[in-house]
Amino acid sequence: AWEAMEDAGIDPTSLHGSDTGVFCGLMYGDYQHLAGMSDRRDEIEGYLYISSAASVASGRISYTFGFEGPSIAVDTACSSSLVAIAQAIASLRSGECSLALAGGVTVLSRPNIFVEFSRQRALSPDGRCKAYGSGADGVGWSEGSGLLVLERLSDARRNGHQVLGLLRGSAVNQDGASN
Repeated sequence: AWEAMEDAGIDPTSLHGSDTGVFCGLMYGDYQHLAGMSDRRDEIEGYLYISSAASVASGRISYTFGFEGPSIAVDTACSSSLVAIAQAIASLRSGECSLALAGGVTVLSRPNIFVEFSRQRALSPDGRCKAYGSGADGVGWSEGSGLLVLERLSDARRNGHQVLGLLRGSAVNQDGASN
């Protein structure tokens, strides 16, 4: 979050008390299970659940920086980051916030998901992602994190912020019963 704001040319400390929103897409909260097996469990008891709950990630960022805009955590599996960005855009358009941090994180700290998808024969045999391609033959997992700083174009221009891209629209859908 800090780096995203700095990269946008914004002093993160200048946003304390602002209506900045935070929209985090997350999935796989398996740290709780790893921490529960720790030799230092007695030192971390009382923090196991909350420290590994995805639902608190956006609130932690908002609290740390003193943001007073919407603070939402989203888990829609593989689309979590994109849904978080769509929600941030909607919030900016409706005036709920004037600046938003949006994105997500996935850390696969245990092999469970690989084993599960392997048993279903749902992993891509070559481990490559071919989303929307005619050669798509299964999922290819990866980890990562990223946050974008989003702002209405008119505000970005007025505030002298560099514009690296435009999001002209967004949508969230569900195709119903499909493969």
